[in-house]
Amino acid sequence: MSGRPAEPTGKPAAELAAEQAAFWNGPGGTGWLAAYERIQRSIAGIGDLALAAAAVRHGEHAIDVGCGTGGTTAVLAHGVGLSGHVLGVDISETLVDAARTHRLDNATFVVGDAARHPFREAAYDLVFSRFGVMFFAEPVAAFRNLHRALKPTGRLVFVAWRSASENPWSTAPVRAAAPFLPPLPRPGPEDPGQFSFGDRARVERILRESGFHHLRIEPIDRPIWMGDSVAEVVASTERFGALARAFAGAAPDAVARAKQAVATLLAPHEGPEGVHLPGACWLVEANAA
Repeated sequence: MSGRPAEPTGKPAAELAAEQAAFWNGPGGTGWLAAYERIQRSIAGIGDLALAAAAVRHGEHAIDVGCGTGGTTAVLAHGVGLSGHVLGVDISETLVDAARTHRLDNATFVVGDAARHPFREAAYDLVFSRFGVMFFAEPVAAFRNLHRALKPTGRLVFVAWRSASENPWSTAPVRAAAPFLPPLPRPGPEDPGQFSFGDRARVERILRESGFHHLRIEPIDRPIWMGDSVAEVVASTERFGALARAFAGAAPDAVARAKQAVATLLAPHEGPEGVHLPGACWLVEANAA
């Protein structure tokens, strides 16, 4: 079976939004929960940089966009104290249900699309996101809606992955396995997806069109921990991500060959601290006015 990528989708925004909702309320949400501990360890350091940049203060009101299982919401809630409040928003009911188990007195979790959720206008000091904004089907509409929610003195802080070519931790295993698997869908340059914010100029355009000012975009480069061993990483490919979807449509012998190709690729990158490959993201800050 060919490893040639499929053609870009070029789908309307409404269809893309529906697909995102279906994925994150189905296999995406359950897969994320199954891989939760590994994912959190992989992105914890980058998330800490974003939380430090957010620098929440007691009494502030914040929105955590793409809050997932609520880990970052809990950190923000601790920072704002009982005199403040954090609203965690995610499109996945599966993940929001998990987030609610934090039982935070000064945080609320809702299932919603950031592009359309009826946020209170000019009520928030901070909009924050850790790897959540790349999945907006209509990014300008979403950021405009979030901008309306901010006070004139409010601020935006988020991290998003840079381009696919700069993130071999995610793309190299897929390329190694591709010759043995059915072609995977390839998002168009404006479609939602993990690397849709890779183009700095596009990020700047989206935020300026949405009303944000004083943009500060910092590149962050660091090795991404993928697992304690090659065997562990290969096993994890069945639970979440592009390869998990490809494996579901492939014959067992093809899956076995694909896994061996991934293991061969990763072997030189295994060390005492586990398996690491390079990762790259943007740390983005902006002001509402």
